[in-house]
Amino acid sequence: MRIENSFIPVTGVGERTERSLWEAGVTRWESFAPSAVGAKQAENIESFIAEASERLDDGDARFFRERFPSGSHWRCYENFREETCFLDIETTGLDQRRHDVTVVGTHSPGDTEVFVAGRDLTAERLQRRLDDAKLLVTFNGKRFDVPFLESAFDVDVDVPHVDLMYPCRRLGLTGGLKAIERETGIERDRQDLSGEDAVRLWREYERGDEGALETLVSYNRDDTENLRLLADHVTDLLDSDVFVSPE
Repeated sequence: MRIENSFIPVTGVGERTERSLWEAGVTRWESFAPSAVGAKQAENIESFIAEASERLDDGDARFFRERFPSGSHWRCYENFREETCFLDIETTGLDQRRHDVTVVGTHSPGDTEVFVAGRDLTAERLQRRLDDAKLLVTFNGKRFDVPFLESAFDVDVDVPHVDLMYPCRRLGLTGGLKAIERETGIERDRQDLSGEDAVRLWREYERGDEGALETLVSYNRDDTENLRLLADHVTDLLDSDVFVSPE
């Protein structure tokens, strides 16, 4: 599903109206005709399409961050797939006021970077990585990863953010990232490691064990790169679940 299939960013258009348009054959902006709805609604839709088409041509993902309901940011994925930043962090605990960020992994097609605290993890590098992206994808990132990074590094996230935990729940996929990976057939090298192990590995590294850091970085890399596989899977399922093609 692409942004151009969507009408819910229009003021006054909800999912019911959007579905009615799809069922009537209006499945893309270019197929919209004013006669499909009332006069005022038609005016709103035509105004939105005119502006949104220009913004989409310009690659302005931030415009759609403001216009789409947050729960529908996944609809931006197909358009901005190649410019998506998949992000996952490791920390020393769950409280951003007391605990530290140890490792941050970012992945975009063909490029994975893992930043390590005390080495190359800086606010400037993180902000540059985020600024280069059109879309951010995380798992539980709205409650965990992003607040941690905002608190620790004062970074600014102003692109559409797809937190896969919520669309997974919508599809009946519950539990943590590793459990959902197993349920959806996504593999990783080390199935035996968890978030608790990530804390332990960091402590061992602080005591001088470089091998522990290598394992932690590999674990984070798996987390980050598997987000792309999960996003592909989940958006395909949501497309089938949400989008209505006319008979």
